[in-house]
Amino acid sequence: MSFLNPDRPAIILAPMEGVTDAPFREFITRTGFYDYCVSEFIRVSSHPLPPKVFRNEVPELRNESKTPAGIPVQVQILGGHPERMALSALAAIEAGAIGIDLNFGCPAPTVNRNDGGATLLKYPERLEAIVRAVRDAVPSRYPVSAKMRLGFDDPSAIDENVKRAEQGGAAWITIHGRTKTQGYTPPAYWKPIGKAARGVSIPVVANGELWSSEDLRRCQEETGSKHFMIGRGALAVPGFALQAREALGLPMLDLKNPLSIPKSPEPGAWSAFFGEYSSVQPSPSRLKQLARYLHTKGSIHWWDQVKTMGSTEEILRFLASTDIDHC
Repeated sequence: MSFLNPDRPAIILAPMEGVTDAPFREFITRTGFYDYCVSEFIRVSSHPLPPKVFRNEVPELRNESKTPAGIPVQVQILGGHPERMALSALAAIEAGAIGIDLNFGCPAPTVNRNDGGATLLKYPERLEAIVRAVRDAVPSRYPVSAKMRLGFDDPSAIDENVKRAEQGGAAWITIHGRTKTQGYTPPAYWKPIGKAARGVSIPVVANGELWSSEDLRRCQEETGSKHFMIGRGALAVPGFALQAREALGLPMLDLKNPLSIPKSPEPGAWSAFFGEYSSVQPSPSRLKQLARYLHTKGSIHWWDQVKTMGSTEEILRFLASTDIDHC
């Protein structure tokens, strides 16, 4: 089973540690906006990981590697040792994974100090060796892809790294349009993604600072890509993925009882939305995390009211007590 069809545009939910976990994936894929998801990274350190770790970290593996809405989930692993990465990837397949993604983009200092994530962008030959080891270990019917940034501190590093990933056997590459040292500070640089994509024959997925249809249009023009990964925009502007599908001519996925996205910033309009999220993620801190993201792009205007609330029940009572406005 392949996640990415080179000839068909795709909208993909990005992996975000501590954010896009299994409950959030279960929740947001009920919109029908996403073609597939990538799990949060699972770190491979001193020993290869057994299948049970993957089943615990990615519960969708017990459901044919799909969310309850039927949306595929690709397992992402992170590490710097080719053999341990290969054995762990094989264990993920044994656990039920239907595809493997390799993380060469995480900018977290603790990850980079421990030979993982974006630090490997400084060593193209090692990056290629990891991709090749995993590709050789995993049966050919399971896709292996790679996610990376433009470089560690040099954005021109992307040109060689994408070629190395292709030579190692990656089926496609996702590129976040910033270096490790640039972190998440705007803007994202899309033109280097396009230049790198022209140097390889495999698909390239564009990622970084996608918040609106206008962003998507400009990113498409600058990268030439037809595949896009949405990260923070999935939380801050949850209706954007629908706009992206429409802009790319993609049909809505046919789901039973799809999740409705509110069109008003008023709290009452979001009561059912947050109620649905609380059914899979009852933690008040996670509800407030979602509200904070929504606030950053003006999707809501009541962050100040909920940020000090201490319980999920208090948040839901506040939303339910206001006039509902669906306009």
